[in-house]
Amino acid sequence: MSRFKDLEVWRRSSRLCVEVYKGLASCKDYGFKDQITRSSLSIPSNIAEGFERASNKDSNKFFYYAKGSAGELRTQIYIGIEIGYITKETGAPWKDEVEQLSKMLSALIKSRST
Repeated sequence: MSRFKDLEVWRRSSRLCVEVYKGLASCKDYGFKDQITRSSLSIPSNIAEGFERASNKDSNKFFYYAKGSAGELRTQIYIGIEIGYITKETGAPWKDEVEQLSKMLSALIKSRST
């Protein structure tokens, strides 16, 4: 039996979450920091919760939540770069990774919908 930890999308989203937390550790704008870390944490958390659900329909609901959080995180990274809280060197790979995670979630949802 597989576990959510075996999902590549969960592993990658967890690593990104850790990077976001570490990358914004010194940010003094606690409102921004709280919002972006929450959205990054929401992605792997919802993937894990969805994976543990009994039905594909129930699972997909949480995978959609994770996908929504990915869109939220992409927006926050973009804004963080524009206002100077996140360097382009740090933020660009984060944005690319979130886009990949979103695509992976779409594929996961599709695979559970058939």
